[in-house]
Amino acid sequence: MEPDGDLNPNTDDLPLRANTNHILVRHYVLDLTVHFDRKVISGSAILFLEPCSGVGTNAGTGEGAGTVGAGGSQDGSVCRFPGVDEVEDGTKELGQTAAENENIQSSHLWETTSDSDFTLVLDCCDLDVSKVEALDITSVSAMSSLEPEVVSEWLGGRSENSQAAFVQSLISMPSSRWRQKHQLFLLCSRAPGAQYGNSLHFHRDRWSLQVRKKGVASPQEFPRTVRICYETRPTGGSVRWTKDQDNRVCVYTAGSPINNRALFPCQEPPVAMSTWQATVRAPSECVVLMSGEEKTVPTEDGDTRFLNWSYYVTMPMPASTFTLAVGHWRQVTAEIPPALEDRVRDRTDCGKTAKPAAGPGEWTEAELLSGPGSSTSKVVKGSPLQTDSGDQTTRSDSAFCYSSLEDEGFSVTDYSGMVDDGISCSHGDYPCRFTERSARSQRVIPHRVFGPVCLLQKAQMVLKLLPGCLAAAHTVLGVHPFPRLDVLIVPAGFSSLGMASPHIIFLSQSALYAGSPGSEGNGLSLCGSRICHEIAHSWFGLVIGARDWTEEWISEGFATYLEDIVWAQAQHLSVQGTAEQSDLKALLRWRRLSDELKNSEEVLQILRPNMENTGQVSESGSSTVKHALNPDKAFMQVHYLKGYFLLRFLGSQVGEQPFIDFFRLFVKKYHGQLILSQDFLRMLLINFPDMERKGLTLDAIYADWLDRPGIPKWLYERSAVWSQARLVEEVKEEVVKWILLSQSHQGKGRKRKRIEPKVNYREVTSEQLVMLLELLLEEEELSVETMQALQRTYNLRDQDAEVRHRWCELVVKHAHTQAYRDVEHFLVHDQAMGVYLYGELMVQEEPEQQALACRCLSLVQEEMDQSARRVVEEMVL
Repeated sequence: MEPDGDLNPNTDDLPLRANTNHILVRHYVLDLTVHFDRKVISGSAILFLEPCSGVGTNAGTGEGAGTVGAGGSQDGSVCRFPGVDEVEDGTKELGQTAAENENIQSSHLWETTSDSDFTLVLDCCDLDVSKVEALDITSVSAMSSLEPEVVSEWLGGRSENSQAAFVQSLISMPSSRWRQKHQLFLLCSRAPGAQYGNSLHFHRDRWSLQVRKKGVASPQEFPRTVRICYETRPTGGSVRWTKDQDNRVCVYTAGSPINNRALFPCQEPPVAMSTWQATVRAPSECVVLMSGEEKTVPTEDGDTRFLNWSYYVTMPMPASTFTLAVGHWRQVTAEIPPALEDRVRDRTDCGKTAKPAAGPGEWTEAELLSGPGSSTSKVVKGSPLQTDSGDQTTRSDSAFCYSSLEDEGFSVTDYSGMVDDGISCSHGDYPCRFTERSARSQRVIPHRVFGPVCLLQKAQMVLKLLPGCLAAAHTVLGVHPFPRLDVLIVPAGFSSLGMASPHIIFLSQSALYAGSPGSEGNGLSLCGSRICHEIAHSWFGLVIGARDWTEEWISEGFATYLEDIVWAQAQHLSVQGTAEQSDLKALLRWRRLSDELKNSEEVLQILRPNMENTGQVSESGSSTVKHALNPDKAFMQVHYLKGYFLLRFLGSQVGEQPFIDFFRLFVKKYHGQLILSQDFLRMLLINFPDMERKGLTLDAIYADWLDRPGIPKWLYERSAVWSQARLVEEVKEEVVKWILLSQSHQGKGRKRKRIEPKVNYREVTSEQLVMLLELLLEEEELSVETMQALQRTYNLRDQDAEVRHRWCELVVKHAHTQAYRDVEHFLVHDQAMGVYLYGELMVQEEPEQQALACRCLSLVQEEMDQSARRVVEEMVL
C-alpha cells in the first residue's frame, strides 16, 4: 500500500487505498442512525468478503468485467452509538478521540500485529471507528438452508474454514434466490462477535482504515464477515449537514469529491462492485430517501421518536454510487391548492408507519427455511408485492406516479419491439431488467418527486416533465436499467444542477422555473434538458461505468450528448426542429468550451490524463485519481463539453441515426460492466469499418481528442457552420436591433428628450435568449435605457437560470445598479451557478459590486458546498 506522502487535499490526486486485488467486499449491510443534534450518523457497516483468486490480478477488465457492481457486539447486544436521548450520560469517547487524534486512530493492540500479517485496507476518511470485529455466524440457524454439503462440514467442525465456506456459499447463491440471500445477509449481520482468538486490530489514517488479525498471513485466512462500528464527523467531506429552503435541518451524501468514504468504510475503486442493504433510523417527522430498488414503508423503532427505513439493491455497483438523503421533505403531488405553502399538509404516505413484525421487511428464520415460493413464505407489510415475473418485482403503490402519457400529450407508440429478444448478458449473475420482458415495455417507470414545502408548486413542473422524459429515454436507449426513480429538490447549497445515482436524482432548485406557476413557456427547457441528462446517466455512468475515474467523459460526455436527443424526443420535435435546436446548443457549448480552454491549465483539458496507463493499478489494486482534488477542476466542464463534441464528431462520420442505434447495441453488450474508452471506440470501429478506411483509427482518435489539450481541427471548422444556423441568424438580427437602440441613446442632448424608436422584437426560445445575451456581452457599452428595455422585453427576472446568469453578467459588466438586486438574488438562490459571478464582481474593482459580493457570501457561507465556498472565499476575502 502506498503511503500518504505529502498529498495536499486542495490540489492533488485522490487516493484509492483499498486493496481490491487481494480481497473484495461483495455485500454491505449498513445499520445507521441519524443524529441531527450532533450532526453525525452512527452505527455499523457489516462487510461480507471474498478473497481474490489470484493476488496481483486485476479485479475486472474491459471485456467481460465484473458487474457494476444492524450490527451486534460481542455479547449480542446492538452495536449503536448513544441516541439523541442518551447523550447526557457523557458517552462521548469518540468525539474526544477525534479531537486528540485528528487523522490517526488505532485499536490498542494494533502494534502487536506485524507487516507479515495480511491487511484489509478500506477507503475511509473523517470517520471515528470504535471497534472492528469478526462475526460468529454459527449462531444463525437459518444458514442450514444452504447447500447440504456445506451444512455437513459446518456441523462437523465449526471451524473458521466452515464459516468461510458458508459465506462463500451465501455470496454465490443464484440471483433467483436474491430475497432469501438478502435475508440471510441481514441475519448474519446480527450475529455476535467471534469470541475466541478472533479480535481484529485496526488503524485509521487520513485516507484509509487498515484491519489485521494477528497471525493471519493471507486474504484466504482472513475472516469473511467483519463488523465495523463507527461514527461520521460533522465536517465529513461527502456528508452535507445543512438546512433546506424551509430552514429545516437535513443531511445528504454529495458523493464528491471523495465519494462515500466519509459515510462508511468501503472499497472505493470502481472494480469493487457490491450489493448492499441498509436500515436507517431517523426522526419520525423525516423522510429517508436512498439508492434502493423499492420504495420502503418505515416501521416504528420501539418506543423511540425514530422510524426505521430499509432499502436494498440487487445489482452490484461501486460503493461510490450509494446515496442517502434525510430531511423534512414532502412528496410533490399533481394538484396543490394555491396559497398553501405555509399550510401544506403532508399528502404522502411517507409518514404512515407499520408496526414491526419480524423486523423491517424481513422474514423469520422459519420462513427462510421454507424458501421463497413456498406456501408458508410471506413478507410483512411494506415488502414488495409478488408479480408473475418471478423474483423480479414491482410495487403496486399509489404513492408512485404512473402518469398517463395520453393525458400528458405524449406519444403512445410501443417501442418495445426495438429491443432484441434474447439479450445475452456478459455480466455476473444478478436479477437483470434487460432480460425481463415486462421491463422492455415499461416506458415510464414508477416515479416520485420530493422537495421542501416552499417549492412544492414550482416542483410540479418536474412531476409534469418526468413521464415524457422517461418515455423518450426508453425510445432512444431501451430498457430502463432501474425499476423506479425518486427526484429530490436539494438545498440551495448543492454544488451543481443535478446528480444521478441508482433510483434517485438530486435536482438543484436552479433547474426550476423562476416565474409564477402556469406561465413556464420556454422556462421548461432547462429543467427538461437537465432531467434528460440525469436520466441518461442511468445507462452511461451507472449501469455502464468507467473503470478508470479519470475518464469522466464516458459518463458526462455521453449524458450531455444524449440529453439533447432525449429532450428533443420528449418535445416531439420534427427532424428539422431537432437538428436546428441541436446546432444552436452546439454553438453555445462551443463558446463555453472555447472560453474555458483559454482560461485553464492544459493538464486539466485532457480527457484521458493517464493516457496509455489508463485503468492500471498497483499490485494491491490501489491507485490515485488524477486531479480529482484540484479545486479548479471541480468547476470545469471540459469532460462534459469536449466529450460531447467527440461524440458529435463520431456521429457525423457514421450518421446520427445509425450512431444512436449503435448506442443501443453497446448498452446491450456492456450493461452491468465497467469500461474504458477503447471498449466503446473499438466496438464502434468494428461496426463501422469505413471509419478506419478513412483514417479514423483508434490511435488517431486518441491523438486528436483524448490525449492532448486544446481543440481539434474538426471542431473549429464545424463551429463556423453552427454559427450560420437559422436559429443563430435570427438571434444575430435581434442583437443588431439592440445595438442600434443602445447607440441611439448615446450622446443625447440635455435639453431635448428623444422619442424612443419603435422596434419589433422577435419572440425567441430560452436557448436563443442565452445566445442573444452572450453576444450583447461582447459589446463595450450598453445604455441604461437599453438594459431596462432588455429586462422589460424578455421579462429576464422570470427566465430560467441559464438566462438569468447571462443577465447578471451584463448587469455586472455595465454596472447597471438598478438591477443589482437581480445579481444578489441569483447568488443567494442559484449557488450551483453563481461561483463565476463572484469573480466578475471582484475583478471590476468597483466598490459597490465588491460590497455586494461580500454581502452575498456572508448570507450563504454556512450552506455553501465546501469546494465552492473555498474558491469563492479566495476570490472575495
